[in-house]
Amino acid sequence: MKLKTLIVCVVLLAVISAAVYIARRPAPAHRQDARIGQPLLDRSVAEQAAKLKLSDQGKTVILTRLSDGTWQDTSYYDLPADFSKLSTFVGNLTDAKIDRLVTSNPERISRLEFKDTKIELLNAAGKALFSVTLGKNAETGGGRFIRFDDEQKAYLATLNAWMDTDAKSWAKAELLDVKPDDVAKVEVGFAGEGASTAKQSTAHDLVFSRAKKDEAWTCDQTPAHEKVKAERITSTLSSLGSLRFTDTNDPADANVAAAKAHERVFKITTFEGKTYTIAVGRKPEEKKLKAPAPTTDGKSGPASLGKMADLAKADVNKKDGEKKAEKPLAPEFETIPAGPVFAFITSSDTSAPINAMMQKRAFQVAEYVFTGLPQKRDELFEPAPNPPKAEETKSTSAASPALKPQPPKTPPAKK
Repeated sequence: MKLKTLIVCVVLLAVISAAVYIARRPAPAHRQDARIGQPLLDRSVAEQAAKLKLSDQGKTVILTRLSDGTWQDTSYYDLPADFSKLSTFVGNLTDAKIDRLVTSNPERISRLEFKDTKIELLNAAGKALFSVTLGKNAETGGGRFIRFDDEQKAYLATLNAWMDTDAKSWAKAELLDVKPDDVAKVEVGFAGEGASTAKQSTAHDLVFSRAKKDEAWTCDQTPAHEKVKAERITSTLSSLGSLRFTDTNDPADANVAAAKAHERVFKITTFEGKTYTIAVGRKPEEKKLKAPAPTTDGKSGPASLGKMADLAKADVNKKDGEKKAEKPLAPEFETIPAGPVFAFITSSDTSAPINAMMQKRAFQVAEYVFTGLPQKRDELFEPAPNPPKAEETKSTSAASPALKPQPPKTPPAKK
């Protein structure tokens, strides 16, 4: 082959190789995408939002910002939203970064499991300021696949936020936030289960008060030789002042009415002069006679109860050899568990949010709150130190009386 022909072939091969490389090299689009390295959610967008909408598996949660800057759980009876939880969730969005563009290929996008898991921030007019659909988690390296709006692009973001679509869990569970150190007076009711609140006598209440938080508690009904048990007062105030609900009911629910009929009432007054009336109650445990099982003759109810009574009668006129009477049948009882514990709170401040909340729902609290309250008056007192005896009140530091010097004895005179 001639040298000229060889050179031409080499040049042609070089051109072809260059063309193939250019055609097959990875697309640099992900390096040029303006979103790469940026936060998933810009803080300025979050600050403009009037609503947060979360959707997943057919469930939706909507939180709404009110005019005073607070948030409410629109999806759960418009109760105040848990701002701490909301802040953490939004913080996860603003901290997350767009790691890379994964694909723009519709077929590959379909394999990333984009369904109805969606996060939206809306303005007051309902227009979306931010909308992102979440796909599956990345199998290696962490992060989650995301899509903005309806774009045919899938990104990987360093996002680990939990999509909680339980509407109740976004409501602020805390009903009261009163610290024991802020309380000047507490009234403890001892109506007890089974007594109607309307029939309570204030003579059964104990009132504890103090002028300053560092002073000892006093009570005008303190038994002789006893004093107020400060630790028990503090634990009671801690339980009542930090009540949190576990569930809510319709105020017209039968369990709510039963709880009100067996409630105990406490009143807390702060040094600022605010008073909170807290009633805590539940339907008590109940034992009922079980309905008797049908007898062999097909009778049940009152008829069979009559036979049970007959068996219980003593046969005092038994004849010799006569078959002894069968053992009397003991009646069987079934225990109906106590109902849920409800807390009913009223603030002396008519504008306090708790007053409006109590009109919307009846709030269940944990059972231990109810059982942990003082059940008897003597739980709030303890023996006082014994007063010093009379002879011990004399000062031991006082000087003893000085002894007068005695003149020296002289021997008797000799006779």
